[in-house]
Amino acid sequence: MNNKRQQLLNLLGLARRAGKLVTGEGLVLDAIRKGKVDLVFFAQDGGASTFKKFTNKTTSYGVPFSTSLTRQEIANATGMARSLVAVADRGFAKKMQMYLEKEEENQ
Repeated sequence: MNNKRQQLLNLLGLARRAGKLVTGEGLVLDAIRKGKVDLVFFAQDGGASTFKKFTNKTTSYGVPFSTSLTRQEIANATGMARSLVAVADRGFAKKMQMYLEKEEENQ
């Protein structure tokens, strides 16, 4: 695992401890609709129908959407077995997106 990915996971855990994550399909959908979400992570190994639903919803609301993490990575970082988490803090989301972009550059 590269350094940027580890920093991203550490930041995800920090956001969880700060109470800045939204989890659960219904709650995430509601938060997207209300404009309270700045970044959505969907696990690479998540379900296809849920993936389609959230791809469509995040696209229509202009919310960044990432499938760069696995369920296991999300669970390890947050302490919750989830395939979907949303970041409800602009600062955390901006830093996470920076790590995601740097990781993509290195691949």
